[in-house]
Amino acid sequence: MKVILTEDLRGTGKKGETVDVKEGYGRNYLIPEGLALPATESNQKRFENIIKNLHDKKGRVLKAAADIKEKLEEISLVIKKKAGADGKLFGSVTHKDVADAIKETLDVEINRKSVRINEPIKSTGAHTLEIHLEQNITATVKVEVEKKD
Repeated sequence: MKVILTEDLRGTGKKGETVDVKEGYGRNYLIPEGLALPATESNQKRFENIIKNLHDKKGRVLKAAADIKEKLEEISLVIKKKAGADGKLFGSVTHKDVADAIKETLDVEINRKSVRINEPIKSTGAHTLEIHLEQNITATVKVEVEKKD
């Protein structure tokens, strides 16, 4: 039985491939679980359209991420925190603080989990962070931590 895989299956094939499987495996497991479609002409055309739409969407997402990266690298974020007289912060700058500063400055929503802080920021001054936007697109951001009055 020939089927078109809708998911990657170890030992069977990758998503989008047309593979030959045993009749029972295809009819009783793959098709009812939504892991494959029968390899008819109409299903092949439908699946090709789905794959094309996914590639188009991925291209748009990567372009948007590249635009955001460009904007992030042009600016310097300012974060105000409570600090002592010697410039040491009471606490530290968190991922959420950076994500909120980006939202406030550029009006762009960034997931706080994509902010990468190598060392905890516990003092005022200039610091550099990385923000992972999409696959292979990482922005380097300058953060200026200032004392809050």
